[in-house]
Amino acid sequence: MDQDMRREWLDSLVTEWERPLLRLCFAFLCDTALAEDAVQETFIKAWRGSDHFRADSSEKTWLTRIAVNTCKDLLKSAWVRNTDRSVTPDLLPEGSVPFDERDDTVTRAVLALPPKLKEVTLLHWYQGMTLDEIVRVLRLPRSTVNYRLKKAKAMLKDKLEDWYYEDE
Repeated sequence: MDQDMRREWLDSLVTEWERPLLRLCFAFLCDTALAEDAVQETFIKAWRGSDHFRADSSEKTWLTRIAVNTCKDLLKSAWVRNTDRSVTPDLLPEGSVPFDERDDTVTRAVLALPPKLKEVTLLHWYQGMTLDEIVRVLRLPRSTVNYRLKKAKAMLKDKLEDWYYEDE
């Protein structure tokens, strides 16, 4: 692919995936500036690796894998480990559906999950990825991803059961 085609391809990726990746990275990192950096780094890595993209997976899966790995690398850094990154839903970047501030119980419950469970939850229910896509993104056995999804669902059910039935 020549330079102009690569540039057009990257522009289309940014247009389509910047906002979803920003929300995903923010949920992982709990910091707007770090999330913006992670998204920028994701697209830089995509640009550098564009010759290696074989379309074995979708662009969504490929970019999500890059973004998740970038977030994990940032979380390992000493600077990030030593800063307070507590998050509230009102700080989330704007999504395609308006955020309803009246009740953020579900969002808070998801963000409070242990990292490995939060990761699969965000990818499945937040990004709308299938089990197979998550397996490709995280490079984990299908059984591991399935277990984590079930465990996260059970934890969320326990936390949210009273909240759900409260309105009826």
